[in-house]
Amino acid sequence: MALTDVKIRSAKPKATAYRLADAAGLYLLISPSGGKLWRWNYRYDGKQKTISLGKYPDISLADARSAHQTARTDLAKGNDPMAQRKVEKAAVTAQVEKERASDAHSLKAIALKWHKWWAPGVDGDTAAYILRRLESDVFPVLGQKPINDIKPADIRHLIIAIEQGTAGGRRFKGKGARDVAQRQHGTISQIFRYAVVHDLAEVNPAAAFKPSDVLSPRKPQNRAHIEPHQLPTLIAAMENYSGHPVVKLALKLMALTFVRTQELLRAPWSEFDLDNAVWKIDAARMKKDRPHIVPLSRQAITILRQLKQMAGEKAFVFPGLNAQTANGTINLNSILDALADLGYKGVMTGHGYRGLARTILADNGFEKPHVELQLAHANDDKTDAAYNHALYLPQRTELMQWWADYLDTGPGIAAHAVAL
Repeated sequence: MALTDVKIRSAKPKATAYRLADAAGLYLLISPSGGKLWRWNYRYDGKQKTISLGKYPDISLADARSAHQTARTDLAKGNDPMAQRKVEKAAVTAQVEKERASDAHSLKAIALKWHKWWAPGVDGDTAAYILRRLESDVFPVLGQKPINDIKPADIRHLIIAIEQGTAGGRRFKGKGARDVAQRQHGTISQIFRYAVVHDLAEVNPAAAFKPSDVLSPRKPQNRAHIEPHQLPTLIAAMENYSGHPVVKLALKLMALTFVRTQELLRAPWSEFDLDNAVWKIDAARMKKDRPHIVPLSRQAITILRQLKQMAGEKAFVFPGLNAQTANGTINLNSILDALADLGYKGVMTGHGYRGLARTILADNGFEKPHVELQLAHANDDKTDAAYNHALYLPQRTELMQWWADYLDTGPGIAAHAVAL
C-alpha cells in the first residue's frame, strides 16, 4: 500500500529502525531517534547499493517519488544513480562557487572595497554622500555585473540614463542631472583605477571617453557681473540686506572667497580648520574632481564663527532654512535670489565675484598663476593638479587677505560707505 503524508506524520520511532514502504521499492526509514529518511535499494554492476533521497519533511513525499523515478530512469539507461547524483551535486556546488566568485568580483563588491579604502581620506559627509550616490544610481544597474565584463558602452548608457533621470533609483530630471552624471562617471573611473592597481580589473572602461563626449552640451550659463567701479554700491547694498541672516552671511562669504556657488552652499563643517584659517574642499565636490584649498581671511573667519553659532551641531555651514531641508543645505539659488532682491537681477551673480576678483587682483599686480590657482582654474593634467592644489599657499594666503581688506577699504568702497 502506497504511503500518505498522514501515515508518515503519524509514524513513531521504535527501539530499532524500521521501514515504511512506498511503491516500486521506495521506502522511508524511521530511525530510533525519530529521523525519517528516504531510501531506495538497487543493484548495479552486480552489487547491492542504497541511495539516499533526502530527509522528510525537507523532502516531501511527492519530491521523494520524483527523485526515485529519476534514479530508476538512470538505472534503466545503464547508469549508476548514486554516481549520477554525485555528478549533479558537484555541478550545483560548482555553480554556487562560481556565483560566489562572481559576486566577489562584481562592481558593487569592488566599489565597496574602494570606498572603504578611500573614505578615511575625506570628511564623513562626503564619504556618505558618495556611497548614497552609488547605491542610488550605479549599483541597481551595474552592481551585480562582474567588473571585467563591464564595457565602455555600459558606463555610457548609465550616465546618459542618469542625465535623463531614469537610472537606478533616480526618477527626476533637473538642472543638476548632467552634473550628477558627470560626477558618477568620475567616481566609476576612480573605482576602476583602484581595481586595476589592485589586480581586481584588467582595464578602466570609463577612461575610454569623457562625459562631454556623450552628455548633452552645456547650455551657456549666466556669468553676469558688475564692473569693478560698481563694487562699492554692491557692498553697501549687501550690508543693508534685510533678508534671512544666513543668506546675508552667504552673500558676504561668497564675496570673500569667490568659490563656486555649490562649493560654498554645500560645504560641510568638516572641511574647515578655523584655528589654522584654511578651508580644504574635497575633490568630490569640485568641478574637476580635484581638491582645492582656500586660505581664509580674518573677515571670513569672523563670518564663519557667526555661522557656526547659528548652525550648532548641524553638519553643513549653510543648513536648510525650513523643516523639509533642516538636515540638508540652503537652496542653491539663495544668493542669486538675494542679489535679485537687491536690484541686481541679470546684472550680478554669485559666480560673478570670480570674474570681479580675477580682474581686480590682476590689476593690482597679483601674479596670474597665483590668481588662477586660487580660482581652481587648474590645467588639464590631472597628475599635476593632484599636487598643485597646495602650491603657492603663502602667496595665496596674502592674496586672500588683501582681497578681503580691499572689500572693506578698497579704493572707493570706504569712501562710498562714509557717504552713505
